[in-house]
Amino acid sequence: MGGLWDEIRTALHGVWQRRWIAMAVAWAVCLAGWLVVSQIPNQYESRARVFVQLRSILPGEGIATQQEQQKDIDRVRTTLASATNLEKVVRGTDLANTVATDRDVADRVAGLQKKIKITAQQDNLFEITATADSGKLSRTIVQKLIDIFVEDNLGTIRDEASQSLQFLDQQLAQRQKALQEAEAKKADFQTRYLGSLPGTGTLAERLAAARAQLAQVNQELAAAQSGLAAVNGQMAGTSATVAGVGGGGAVAGPARARLSAIQGQLAEARARLYRQSPRRHRAQEPVVGGAERGATRAGLFGRRRGASANPLYLSLRAMQADKSAQVAALTNRKAQIEADMAAIDQKIAGDPAAAQEQAEIDRNYQVMKAAYDKLLADREQVKLRSQAAGQADAVKFNVIDPPTAPRSPTAPNRPLLLTGVLIVGLGAGVAVAFGLSQLAGTFPTTARLEKMSGMPVIGSIGEVVTGAQTALRRKRFQMFAAASAGLVVAWVALLGLEMLQRGMSA
Repeated sequence: MGGLWDEIRTALHGVWQRRWIAMAVAWAVCLAGWLVVSQIPNQYESRARVFVQLRSILPGEGIATQQEQQKDIDRVRTTLASATNLEKVVRGTDLANTVATDRDVADRVAGLQKKIKITAQQDNLFEITATADSGKLSRTIVQKLIDIFVEDNLGTIRDEASQSLQFLDQQLAQRQKALQEAEAKKADFQTRYLGSLPGTGTLAERLAAARAQLAQVNQELAAAQSGLAAVNGQMAGTSATVAGVGGGGAVAGPARARLSAIQGQLAEARARLYRQSPRRHRAQEPVVGGAERGATRAGLFGRRRGASANPLYLSLRAMQADKSAQVAALTNRKAQIEADMAAIDQKIAGDPAAAQEQAEIDRNYQVMKAAYDKLLADREQVKLRSQAAGQADAVKFNVIDPPTAPRSPTAPNRPLLLTGVLIVGLGAGVAVAFGLSQLAGTFPTTARLEKMSGMPVIGSIGEVVTGAQTALRRKRFQMFAAASAGLVVAWVALLGLEMLQRGMSA
């Protein structure tokens, strides 16, 4: 600990011996630094906040449209500080008085890019900050940026809508031409390959439709054949005539008349049951047959010789003719469908590439038609939105905080810089004095002399100071104190001057 204290004392003694050099260096550094600080121009900062309100122009506009509007706002925000917009700021403010050539404009634009900042604080709330050499200029720059913000956003949205309509019109014209060519190719293929074939659609679709029709006809034909067989069975068990009464077909008695009426009703019931449901007819046949036999037995009294046509048999004959005609028609229909299928199969076998060509033509046509319809719908939507935007702004701008007019500079921080220069100057003086003391060949203490020489030191002789020397030293000390105080006074004066200027500008 004693050795460390000796080292500190030695360093302080060396600096004190060269205190005038340290003071001179401190003054030189402080004066140079303060001069540089005084040359730094003041920077005034103006701020403004803008709120962007999104509004739905058309009813039913969903999230997708709002997202598009938000993208437009974000795009304007990011491009607001572009070189083109900043050139408008330069030419629309007092900065235009400081430019003469395009090179000067480019230099001012490069400087503004570093001094303008746009920050998104919250949803649709933006802060615009600009720094300039004067408060008035900074406020003018921010106001010009707000004007550009509004004009560019509204104008760009409408210009983009117009450009979108032009683009969609061009695309629609091209797609319409391609669609017409596809329709012509489709019609030509229909004429060359499918004109003689039944049905509509592709070869595969026509063949599938024919197979479906054939399956339906087979079901109907089976049902008709079953019904015809049932009628034939009924006719086999039914007599064509019934016994009459009276000689040579004389007038029948009351019992025979009643029997004929009952048989007619039974025949009508039998026919009605069959028309409604063949299955139900077969189930009710024993009941109807029993009723007929009962009616016949009831009419045995008063029987006479002779015979008459059986109404039931006549009804069955009519049903048989109807069923036969139905079976014949379905058989012909089946033959026609099978012939159509054979023609389609023959066409496919004769030209295997025809089906593939038709599928490709139809696929291209459907794709082109879907694209054309979608473009047409998009064009109508863009056109409607553009017309609505021309009458009512989709984006509304509200200036929450107008541009401020700063009276005191925000940069540089001169009090801090002045104080820093003073500290650096004092440190530089002490450092120079200490370095010179390390280079000198003197030994301030006997211990350092003994250490450096390697020989023991027997003793030391103190300095004898006369009264005149003491007075001279006191005078020099007072001069040094005055020089030190002058440096501090100069620092305080500069701080006071800075505060006074700020107070006057405020």
